Amino acid sequence: MKISQLILIAALFVGSTVYSQGEALFKAKCNTCHAVDKNSTGPLLKGVKAKWADAGESEMLYDWVKNSKNLIASGKSKMALAIKDFSGSEMAPQQASNEEIDQILEYIDGYVKVETPPNIADPSKQDSPELLPDYKGNLTIFYALLVLMIILLFAIILMSTSILTFVKSDVFKRKLKEQENLTKILVLLITVGALLTPSISYGMRTPDKTNLAEMEYPWLLVEKVDLFILFSINFVLLLVVLYLRGLFNNFFYMVYPRKVKAVKPKQSRVTKILVDVVPIEEESSILMDHEYDGIRELDNNLPPWWVWGFYMTIIFAFAYFTYYHVFNGDSQTTEYNRTMAKAKVEIDAYLKDAAMNVDESNVTLLTEQAALNSGKQLFEANCTVCHKDGSGDIGPNLTDNFWLYGNDIKTVFGTIKNGTTNGMPEHASKLNPVQLQEVASYVLSLKYKPGKEPQGTEYLKK
Repeated sequence: MKISQLILIAALFVGSTVYSQGEALFKAKCNTCHAVDKNSTGPLLKGVKAKWADAGESEMLYDWVKNSKNLIASGKSKMALAIKDFSGSEMAPQQASNEEIDQILEYIDGYVKVETPPNIADPSKQDSPELLPDYKGNLTIFYALLVLMIILLFAIILMSTSILTFVKSDVFKRKLKEQENLTKILVLLITVGALLTPSISYGMRTPDKTNLAEMEYPWLLVEKVDLFILFSINFVLLLVVLYLRGLFNNFFYMVYPRKVKAVKPKQSRVTKILVDVVPIEEESSILMDHEYDGIRELDNNLPPWWVWGFYMTIIFAFAYFTYYHVFNGDSQTTEYNRTMAKAKVEIDAYLKDAAMNVDESNVTLLTEQAALNSGKQLFEANCTVCHKDGSGDIGPNLTDNFWLYGNDIKTVFGTIKNGTTNGMPEHASKLNPVQLQEVASYVLSLKYKPGKEPQGTEYLKK
């Protein structure tokens, strides 16, 4: 292996190591308040290194990460002053070296959102070798199609001759004069004349006679495309035959019209059952005696479907009255409320079985050591960035008697669950109700530790 290749591999290995270290540092120190590609509690970080460099403050970026409060107070950085009001919370000082900050910035600049690659077709497929045509089989099919074409041409000539003979007959001419439709007939005759003068040019390849004995080919080489062309010609000729047949029938029935038998309309069985209408030929049997201005009325029966519908409404009305007014049946509103109450009981039972039916209205303070230990682990994983060990940093001191929103278990539970507008993020999407109860109980169990100055209203411990 060449030295240049070894150097390239080593560089790639070092780069991937730095990137993975930067990712780990980002998740440990920045992930709680920042996202790489979108705003969160803090602003998005994609391109932050370039923005500070464009402002001529590359070195001040390290001071910003280590202690943003001191950099803002010094007034030296325009970037720090521009971004200080993005969130109501101050950025916590970070214990990180310049090298670790560089690793985090390298990870941010190289961050790419992973997307599922589309399926790519396998390009390794190779075409199968081309097979030689079966010339002998093709020649047999060619003979069959050729015979069919001759038959169709003969049929066209025969039918065209019959049409011309019929058109020249005296009977047709008399009928033509009666209908006075000479223009239409002339157009048809021109069409027939055009069909009688077809011109088909077609060529085949013949094999080289010098190689005929060696190759054992037939006398005429017929390709598949030749068969397709011949089949298409036969299809067109078949359409011509069908057209001439219809044309001859039209001419014939124009002279000798078909005898149409009068068909007496027959009332279907279904119509008779549903409508019960008297046929028009028999309406005289149901004419009523009275007459007004020459108008007489028919004594038709009511349609059976209407009579049956009327009887059904009577039955429905009786059943409805009996159920709702005699036996006091439930209305739709009562049935709905009963169904919803039953569903709520089932939901409450499910939540109780799953131990997840904890909210601001029924949360209680936990004192068991196991629950407090679990709350401590959750606190250290989610809250120490802003509150340290409870003594406060960005967020207030949680161990003194001063509280911004109240120090009862329900208020603390709701604050952790829903967050606040002062920079406190919500945790309902991260923790389930039982975990939120454990964290709230742990916070209320903390002993006083000196730290951040008091904030809020003083409450006496309960």
